[in-house]
Amino acid sequence: MAFKQNHLLLILLLIFLVSCGSKNDKKLAEVVEKDSLLVFQPNWESIKKHYKDPEWFNNQKFGIFIHWGVYSVPAFGSEWYPRRMYMDTATFTAQLNLQKEGPNASYLHHKETWGDQKTFGYKDFVPMFKGEKFNAAEWIDLFKKSGAKYVVPVADHHDGFAMYKSNTTRWNSVDMGPKRDILGELFKEGRSKGLIMGASSHYAFNWSFYNKKDHFDTTDPEYADLYSPKGKDLTEPVSDEFKKKWWDRTVDLIDNYQPDILWFDFYLDIPDYKDMRPKIAAYYYNKGIEWGKEVVLQDKNFDHDAFPEGTVIYDLERGKLPGIRKLPWQTDTSIGKNSWSHVSNWESKTANQLIDDLVDIVSKNGNLLLNVGPKADGTIPDDQKDILLEIGNWLSINGTAIYDTKYWKVFGEGPTEVSKGHHSEGNNKEFTGQDIRFTQKDGKLYAIMMAWPENNKVSIKSVKKTEDSVTQVKMLGSNAEIKWSQNDDSLTVEMPHEKPCDHAFVLEITM
Repeated sequence: MAFKQNHLLLILLLIFLVSCGSKNDKKLAEVVEKDSLLVFQPNWESIKKHYKDPEWFNNQKFGIFIHWGVYSVPAFGSEWYPRRMYMDTATFTAQLNLQKEGPNASYLHHKETWGDQKTFGYKDFVPMFKGEKFNAAEWIDLFKKSGAKYVVPVADHHDGFAMYKSNTTRWNSVDMGPKRDILGELFKEGRSKGLIMGASSHYAFNWSFYNKKDHFDTTDPEYADLYSPKGKDLTEPVSDEFKKKWWDRTVDLIDNYQPDILWFDFYLDIPDYKDMRPKIAAYYYNKGIEWGKEVVLQDKNFDHDAFPEGTVIYDLERGKLPGIRKLPWQTDTSIGKNSWSHVSNWESKTANQLIDDLVDIVSKNGNLLLNVGPKADGTIPDDQKDILLEIGNWLSINGTAIYDTKYWKVFGEGPTEVSKGHHSEGNNKEFTGQDIRFTQKDGKLYAIMMAWPENNKVSIKSVKKTEDSVTQVKMLGSNAEIKWSQNDDSLTVEMPHEKPCDHAFVLEITM
């Protein structure tokens, strides 16, 4: 109602000014026309009323996340190196679950490898971040071969360095470091190859990211635009000046790159940003209308009610859900067990683990956003490439059971349970041949066995003759005739003599 009233007032104002012979009538008409697109007002009531999860996102199922930045130069610990290199005491250990006394390992490593944090600070890594081997076309080609349908590069992390041509900070990849518009090159190349392109913003936490002490360079006012203007008081609330800076920076990213997906990291959920959340959601959604496309806003703090249910798409970091969520959702995780950004001791998960994760997530109506960590020079390490290509090979055979599918009446069956919530993936066990996940599409049911069953035979208890009478069973990737039988208790299927692929195995069931 408020929208209609405001719109009416603007129209009446336009009529009045035109009747008075205003020289600004053309300009004002453009303002009124633009205002007519403002469907979303900056409050949750308006956003809930008009928002609908875009169906296109739920159909894509698999995307690539990219953590690449100045933190890739030291390649130690993780992408949180710029924070931890200044942790000379246990100041921040509670949040980081580092329940120990004394300096952080990154602090000691930095002092021994690069020198004192007063004379060689994080800012001094920026000229070393050259990305001399970065090739957007090669990256996008790899992501296409992996079977990914969308790509979300980190636009700016907590460190404050923008990986794009920023109009709000000098600390950006065009004016410093690589001297290239990394995000822009990826967007152009990705969109030319049919990929959906998004961006992630982690900048809200920049306010409290760096430890401020006189024996660090973080207190030097010359670098406050990188290290944030916050003082040494750890309890100091986010200032209005910084919130405006966050707003201007985020709007600059939205306006100039028109991301199809905008992903927010934590800290935007704290009370200090309460007024900013509906404001940025309304701004972005209205921009989507202006651009003529449905856009996706994602946040991983659904549990905190930072963005109420029905206003964004929920994201889980390094975790999954135990059952079906009827609204779309997403897991973001990394190929790396121990880091998101490239580090010298990077440990990769296996392709089998990640394919199983993808299958489990999709069966519960979710998407998987899988992270890669390129080296500082812009190359993606071979072990990560191999894993992506292995996933792509599996999807080339079994993708029909993943893309554009819907969840079934049950997500699956089997003995292996999945841990719930953020950062819970480390608690999960390997799936077995008795673990099955279901998807459906175009009248077909897909039963995906997470491992090859013992004795080459599987009994699917969820497909009972009394409920779903089967007429045909095939295995994707195999031309072999599949023997099967069904009764009131289950569907029993004998496996072909040869496996069609190396990982999860898909039965296509017609009923």
